[in-house]
Amino acid sequence: MKMKALTTLFACAIAFATTTNADDALLSWNDTAPKKAIVSFVEKVTKEGSPYFVKPEERIATFDNDGTLWAEQPIYFQFQFALDRVKALAPQHPEWKNKEPFNHLIAGDMKAFLAGGEKSVMAVMAASHTGITTDEFDKIVKDWLRTARHPKTGRLYTEMVYQPMLELLTYVRANGFKTFIVSGGGVEFMRCFAEQTYGIPPEQVVGSSGKLKFEMRDGKPVLVKLPEVQFIDDKQGKPIGIETFIGRRPIAAFGNSDGDQQMLEWTTAGNGARFALLVHHDDAEREWAYDRKSSIGKLDKAWDEAVAKGWTVVSMKDDWATIFPPTK
Repeated sequence: MKMKALTTLFACAIAFATTTNADDALLSWNDTAPKKAIVSFVEKVTKEGSPYFVKPEERIATFDNDGTLWAEQPIYFQFQFALDRVKALAPQHPEWKNKEPFNHLIAGDMKAFLAGGEKSVMAVMAASHTGITTDEFDKIVKDWLRTARHPKTGRLYTEMVYQPMLELLTYVRANGFKTFIVSGGGVEFMRCFAEQTYGIPPEQVVGSSGKLKFEMRDGKPVLVKLPEVQFIDDKQGKPIGIETFIGRRPIAAFGNSDGDQQMLEWTTAGNGARFALLVHHDDAEREWAYDRKSSIGKLDKAWDEAVAKGWTVVSMKDDWATIFPPTK
């Protein structure tokens, strides 16, 4: 086949990919109210001549990560990484056998560890996330993601993503949206997998961060992770993170918990057409069922706000035909 013909075929393929309709793109969504609301919004803001038309450069969509793009039970996946990292480092720290909270982890006593509350969590995060360079951290996380498996499903953690949300990301990008992660998780942790897993490049990931220090090591410049907090991208921090790191107010925002409420409020307070969506975990058979009383991913005040303001609430049980993608 001649090069000109190949070029024409490639161009047609690209054109087809970017004009796929919602029925073809959102295959894992049942034909219920949330899917219809998504499609209606996207069509409204992308139709030229429509009073709701939004220029492509202003089509910003922000997505929480934990509980919105991938699962978050029984504990946040980044925290599981931290626990596994501490156990891997334990042979280098014999003093941990008699030092709280590390002694509880080494002994496998999670109840005693969790009794230490935030202090225990912060100690583990500091031990597992700091004192190394950003390049070293990147490699450690990627190595963990290649082998670590979820305790309930046996899947790799990057296979614990939600198929309907992967389709949604593809659908809105095909309609000129720029997609960002805005999550309370560590920004450097999420950047290790966001592009490969979600198609979201590292520069479009906003998250919590620790302080960094510039150093010269063996004649080369490095950035060293310090045990000090730089920014917490949760609750009120999310609109601040959006303004600081993105610089445009989103026209669509997606979350699943009270930690996302302020992001959705900030998004819907702008002018013109706006869209806010919460994922409700109510499928105990295929995933988990939790909301108002959960210690992880609590959905209480944000749910009330969604009802009061008409935000879209997705029932995983009723609105998603599939939860997870097929394993490779």
